[in-house]
Amino acid sequence: MSETADEREERLRHGSSFGAAAAAYAEHRPDYADDAVRWAVEPVLRREPLRVLDLGAGTGKLTAALVRLGADVTAVEPDPAMLAELRSSLESVRALPGSAEEIPLPDASVDAVLVGQAMHWFDLSRAIPEIARVLVPGGVLAGLWNVDDDQVSWVAGLAQISKGKANVTRQQWRDRVGRARQERLAAVGSGLFETPEVGEFAHGQPRTADSLVATIATHSNVLVLDEPDRARLLAEVREFLDAQPETASGEFVLPMVTAVLRATRQ
Repeated sequence: MSETADEREERLRHGSSFGAAAAAYAEHRPDYADDAVRWAVEPVLRREPLRVLDLGAGTGKLTAALVRLGADVTAVEPDPAMLAELRSSLESVRALPGSAEEIPLPDASVDAVLVGQAMHWFDLSRAIPEIARVLVPGGVLAGLWNVDDDQVSWVAGLAQISKGKANVTRQQWRDRVGRARQERLAAVGSGLFETPEVGEFAHGQPRTADSLVATIATHSNVLVLDEPDRARLLAEVREFLDAQPETASGEFVLPMVTAVLRATRQ
């Protein structure tokens, strides 16, 4: 099912909100579990060189993990501010302006396309054929999302106090969000990709109350709020964190899961 005009407008509004917070995004957003990144490219991991496109690369959180894995990485990002942050921190990586709907690479030029925290901003009806075009047969497409582990009680409380404006939680992913994205990818990718597989990998990010509030401030649902509403929400989050013994003082680990959807190019 294709998106409505209202859904498209909402996707574009949220998806274009990050550039103004590019420096904060680079500083505060988490990386991805190494096991998740390795699983994402596992079907093509033995290829040498392993040519990977990080699509919608943002400030390079996933790019850096792929570099550590030893891949030959090309990063593509549409937002100039985000791309500048990536280039400043990963000078050796080929980084190009471009979008999922218009990828600036030749046909069959990469073994894997990975997307960190961005696939839901794509116009999949246009992006999936483009991704299939740049992949070799048998190559893989994988989307990765960090979700907060609300099996931990204070994380569940944080999700409630933030009124759904912060990150997706593990239970939301399993009940609704992940299933919807898997079904959408399967539908749009029919005839081009095999049925998507799902993986979940434990992860965590060292945080303080200040830095967690700053992280939440980089989420699109918060970035698009009017300033008074944004300030009110972040103040309520900080009050909640100050009241929890796990987060009230010093550094703690925010429990997360890196969720992955992986599909093989036919």
